[in-house]
Amino acid sequence: MHELAVCNSLLMQAERIAKDHDARAVECIRLAVGPLSGVEPTLLEQAFSVARAGTLAADAKLIIESLPIRVRCRSCGAESPASTSRLCCAQCADWQTDLVSGDEMLLTSLELVLEEENV
Repeated sequence: MHELAVCNSLLMQAERIAKDHDARAVECIRLAVGPLSGVEPTLLEQAFSVARAGTLAADAKLIIESLPIRVRCRSCGAESPASTSRLCCAQCADWQTDLVSGDEMLLTSLELVLEEENV
């Protein structure tokens, strides 16, 4: 299950960002994941619940947003939605397309718990 390795990398990145902002914890991690990313969101959530133990994100919530698949047609130039089983142009039905989105996994935001300043 490579989702555990993905979670470990994600948590290292989140901890690095949290430390850069002098945060004492990570409260929420938001990801955007495309269906062609090679990551299964359900398995990612399961791996996250194990991988976060002992990190600044030990009590963090993981929110995963699903991204659409979009292609750009090499023939007509149209950009259109597509599916995992059919990456054809929705305008002219040509199969010669370039993937515009749907294969990414992006860390979109973190919610951090900052250290309280002594006043």
